[in-house]
This record gives sequence, structure tokens and C-alpha cells, in this order.
Amino acid sequence: MVIRRARTRDIRAIRELVRPLAERRVLVAKEAVQYYESTPDFRVVEIDGRVIACGALHVMWEDVAEIRTLAVDADYLGKGVGGALLEALLDDAREIGVERIFCLTFETTFFERHGFTEIQGQAVDPEVYAELLRSYDEGVAEFLDLERVKPNTLGNTRMLRQL
Repeated sequence: MVIRRARTRDIRAIRELVRPLAERRVLVAKEAVQYYESTPDFRVVEIDGRVIACGALHVMWEDVAEIRTLAVDADYLGKGVGGALLEALLDDAREIGVERIFCLTFETTFFERHGFTEIQGQAVDPEVYAELLRSYDEGVAEFLDLERVKPNTLGNTRMLRQL
């Protein structure tokens, strides 16, 4: 098992990993261009040249980033692949100086095992909140718990981890 930075040629495999989860509304469906634009955010897990998992670390502010699009091939669920990938993304966060990691998830037990806790209300001070409102990114809107994203994220839990 190799965990590495994603390359543009991995985007098709990432989209295939995400597709069934997006169909079940576990992950939010995105356009191909959004994946290509965020290639540097992604890491993939590869076994024998095949991408079997993906996940992204998206920086939102000086001290806050989000774990996004964490997906593991169904044949590899429960085998530690997702946990190893998450830890690699957390190492990336530490390396760039991020102190808090946010996620929006149905998989609360998985994230709790990795030190995340459910949050209510805002995780940033009012000045940062005002700045983040200027973002066009839907993930930032989810982090801010804005009403306009509620229909797409109902049932998800907002979680945070301090590094």
C-alpha cells in the first residue's frame, strides 16, 4: 500500500471512488473541473498500481483546514486504509501549520476514533467568520453552517480535531 500525492491522471479513479457514495448522498457530487482544480489537495492510496482510496486536505484559513472527499473502495473497507490515509492528511496539516481540522461526515465513529469531536456553533471568531463568508467554496459554507447548504448536507455531523 502506497499513500502519495494525487496526480491529474488519478482524477478519473477518484471520481469513480466517489461516484457510488455521491449516488447514495454520502459525499457531495462535484464536477470534474472541481477535482482537477483541487488535485494538490488530494492524496491517494494505491495498491498494485490501482487507486483504492482518496482524500483531500483543503485549507480554509490560517489555522483551519477541512478533510474532504475521503473515500475507500468497498473491497478495502475495515482494513485500515481510511485510517492510514486520514493520518497522512493530518501529517500534511501539521507540516503546513494548520492547528484545527474540520470534517462534515456521516462516519462519526470513524472520525471519533481519530480524535474528532462533534461541534455546535462556530469554530472561528467573528472576524474570521466575516472573511470566510466571502468564499465561493461550498465546503466553507458547510463549515460556517450556512442555511443555503442545508438541503445538501442534512444528516451530516460537523466535527473538529485540534492538532
